[in-house]
Amino acid sequence: MGSRTGNRKDAVQSDEVIALHPADSGMQLGRALLHALHNAGISVLYQDREMKTVWARNMRAPWVSDTADSIGILPEAQADRIGAAKRDVIASGNPQRLEISVPVEDGSRWFEVWIDADHGDGGTVQGVVTTMVETTEQKRREQTLTTLLREVSHRSKNLLAIIQSIATQTGRYSDSIGDFLTRFRGRLQSLASSQDLVTSSNWRGAALRELVSGQVGRYGGDPVRSLRFQGANPYLNPNAALHIGLAMHELAVNSVSYGALSRPGGYVNVTANLTADDTGTSLSLTWAEAIGAGDVRRSEKRFGSVALERVVPASLNGTATLEIAAGRLEYRLVVPHGNFETD
Repeated sequence: MGSRTGNRKDAVQSDEVIALHPADSGMQLGRALLHALHNAGISVLYQDREMKTVWARNMRAPWVSDTADSIGILPEAQADRIGAAKRDVIASGNPQRLEISVPVEDGSRWFEVWIDADHGDGGTVQGVVTTMVETTEQKRREQTLTTLLREVSHRSKNLLAIIQSIATQTGRYSDSIGDFLTRFRGRLQSLASSQDLVTSSNWRGAALRELVSGQVGRYGGDPVRSLRFQGANPYLNPNAALHIGLAMHELAVNSVSYGALSRPGGYVNVTANLTADDTGTSLSLTWAEAIGAGDVRRSEKRFGSVALERVVPASLNGTATLEIAAGRLEYRLVVPHGNFETD
């Protein structure tokens, strides 16, 4: 029983300071607390029952004026709110906690405000202690995290919509389950490759040259040999990166199966040009390669051509043409501004 009483006493006194040198402890403790308040950016105000200031420590703006001629510190609504809370604490003896927002030039400053009653020996409230701690950085981190989570949710939904469209169209143009699985897996891997570039850039997007090289390299071996890239290298936004990556995948798979990359020493030409007009700068992306006679039949519509001529340009608000004639395949995609950055 005695042990339990001792433990309880220790728990009650856990917040107290044990003075090793009583003669000095008061001044040392006071100096230590002042340093702690200053270093932690904590402001403390003590007022009597009539709300007159008895003492204050580490008071800074907006709790005190930065300049002698300033006529206002806190916005009137916030000052009234804090004043009402202090009066309630004095009347009831119960503490209160407030979150205060103070408008500034670049947004807002946020503070946690704790208001506690100072009880005398008889239990009566003889004053009120107000503690103010700035939480602006924490608030901004919370707001940034909320924004990022919303963005991730939005992008995830877009990616799922793309996958659903690919699955539907692949199924429509597949001859068997095995054929579907082979084609669908390849397209998912293409999306994953483009998504890796987007993710590694902190969701900014992907450089066009790197995107094209990655997609061709997955099927055409060494892109230094199999790809000849010329022209501009704009930075594509995430949506453009995913859809242009899909177009490059379809062209590369077709080329490995029927076109230039199916033959030793074969290569493809990809040219990117930027054109400015009254509506802004547009990107003209051209894929060209030599093909054997009869390698690709224009009349045989499959998902690849549907994606190239309809799905990809529609997703980018652009236009596209696919021409196969005279031993040559040429795909031209025009992407309007808003899908990429030029600097």
